[in-house]
Amino acid sequence: MKSVFVAAVTLLLVGHGSVVPASAAEAGKSALGRYPERVYVPNAAANTLHVIDPKTFKITATYSVGRTPHHVTPSWDLTKLYVTNTGGNSLTVIDPMTGEIEGEIRVEDPYNLYFTPDGKMAVVVAERHKRLDFRDRRTWKLIKSVPVEWPGVDHLAFSRDGSYLVASCEWSGRIVKVDLKKLELVADMALGETPIDVLRPPRQRLMFIADQGVGGVFVVDPDAWAELQFIPTGRGTHGLLLSHDGKKIYASNRDEGSISVIDIATRKVTAEWKTGGSPDMGQLSPDGTQFWISSRFHADVRVIDTRTGNVIATIPTDKEPHGLTYFPNSRGTRSLGHNGVYRLD
Repeated sequence: MKSVFVAAVTLLLVGHGSVVPASAAEAGKSALGRYPERVYVPNAAANTLHVIDPKTFKITATYSVGRTPHHVTPSWDLTKLYVTNTGGNSLTVIDPMTGEIEGEIRVEDPYNLYFTPDGKMAVVVAERHKRLDFRDRRTWKLIKSVPVEWPGVDHLAFSRDGSYLVASCEWSGRIVKVDLKKLELVADMALGETPIDVLRPPRQRLMFIADQGVGGVFVVDPDAWAELQFIPTGRGTHGLLLSHDGKKIYASNRDEGSISVIDIATRKVTAEWKTGGSPDMGQLSPDGTQFWISSRFHADVRVIDTRTGNVIATIPTDKEPHGLTYFPNSRGTRSLGHNGVYRLD
C-alpha cells in the first residue's frame, strides 16, 4: 500500500496548485489510447483508493488517500485524475499513465468536483459548507464562493451554451441555478424529495435529475425553469449515466439493487436490470459493453453486461465504494468533472 508520506513528499511538486499541461500535440485529443485502461474506486469509509485492471477484474493497487474520498474526477484536459477527499480537505492527484499518486492539493471540502465547459474554472462542491467554490483550475486559487442556502448541494450539470449550471440540493428537495458570468445564484425550485445526480444529454437543453426519495427521474427545462415530467424508475434512484451512443440513460436504483434503462427520445423506461447490492455511481467501458458500478453499502464493484443486463463480475472492495471512474473510456476531449462526464457538444 502506498503511504500517505509519498503523496506528501510529491506535494512539493504539485501541491501548490500547479498542473502539468498537456503537450500541444495532445491538446484537444481523447484520452483513449494515450493511457492504460484502469478502474479507480474511492472507498469513502476506508480512506483508500483501489486500482482495478478491467481485463482481469483484479485489484492491482490500493492507496491511502485523504479522509472520506467520494469521487475520482478526470481533469479538464484529461492529464490528471483527482480523488475528492471531502473530509480531508484535499485532492489526491493521480497520474493516469502510471495509475499512481503523484501529489496532493489542499482544497476545502471537495465533496465533488466539476469544470466549466470553457475550462477556465474548477467548481468545488463544498457540500457541508453549503456553497460552490469557483477556483482557477490551474492554480486552484479561489475566485469566488457562491453560497447555496439549501442544504445538500452535491451534483450539477451545465447548460448547453455554458452560461449557467443547475445543481441539486439533496437534503432540501430543491435545485438551484447559478449564472456562470456573474457567479451568482439566480433561481431555485422545489423538486421531489432528495434530488441527486443531474445529467444533460449532448445536443439537448433539457436536464434529467435523479431523485432518491421518490424513486425516479425528473425532466426539467432549465431555460424556462420548469418541471416537465417525472419518470418512475425504482427505489432510491441515485446515479445517472449516459450511454456512449447518447440514446439511453442508465439510472441506478440504490435501495432496490437495480438499474433502469431510459430511452431519451421517448423518456420511457425500456429495461430494468436486477443487479442486487446497492448500485451507486458507475462508468462504461470504452466499447460500452460493460457497466462498472460501485455497490455502496455492499463493499463491492459490480460489472454488468449492457447487452443482457447480467452481472458478470463482483469485485470485493473496502468499505463504501462510491464515485468510481473507468479511465479512459470516452471519445470526449474535455472533462466536465464528477466521476467522468465529458464535453460532447
